[in-house]
Amino acid sequence: MKIINAGLGRTGTTSLKVALERLGYGPCFHMFDIVGDEARLAQWEKIVCDGQSPDWDAVFDGYNSAVDGPPSIYYGEMAKAFPEAKMILTVRDPERWYQSTYDTLYQFVLMNESKRPDPRSMPARIYRVTSTMVWDGLFGGRFSDKEHAIEVFERHNREVVESIDAGRLLVYDVKQGWEPLCEFLGADVPPDPFPHANDTATMREQLARAAGGAP
Repeated sequence: MKIINAGLGRTGTTSLKVALERLGYGPCFHMFDIVGDEARLAQWEKIVCDGQSPDWDAVFDGYNSAVDGPPSIYYGEMAKAFPEAKMILTVRDPERWYQSTYDTLYQFVLMNESKRPDPRSMPARIYRVTSTMVWDGLFGGRFSDKEHAIEVFERHNREVVESIDAGRLLVYDVKQGWEPLCEFLGADVPPDPFPHANDTATMREQLARAAGGAP
């Protein structure tokens, strides 16, 4: 593991994944790697829901980088497990982050609450993992309270900056493009434009599929 992203979802994590793979740091783990993968989902259920102490090398075997959740929640443990890995904190304007998250990721919560799928189904199991980590975990069941959610978001970012050595960490807005990322990684700037992946419409379609319904 060479790169760990500690930024929460909807801070450009998918764009960062594409960029890292373009720079040779792939395969890059993303939360959507869990969706549809029975073995990987079961692995994270044991870690997140059952509190099993993971073998991080085994969990991320085959990956050279990791972004989004669960890395953003377990960044501290991962930073210790992979002491040579560089850390990236993706950031975004808090108001825009909240609205984007509410319009996309949080809709998965609302879909599951309204459909109440079979608890043994993959959508229900993914919901349990994400809720334990994020909605009930990080946000204490209060994500719909915008002021509280933004406070948690800003606190998370502060804690990353305060807990990771400054020389190891890049605080990064994907709007900055290739230059700061490549400088941090010691990589050449690619000639092609910086990727912009998973806009709101695309993400909503993916979440609808993950919830077991049509987009």
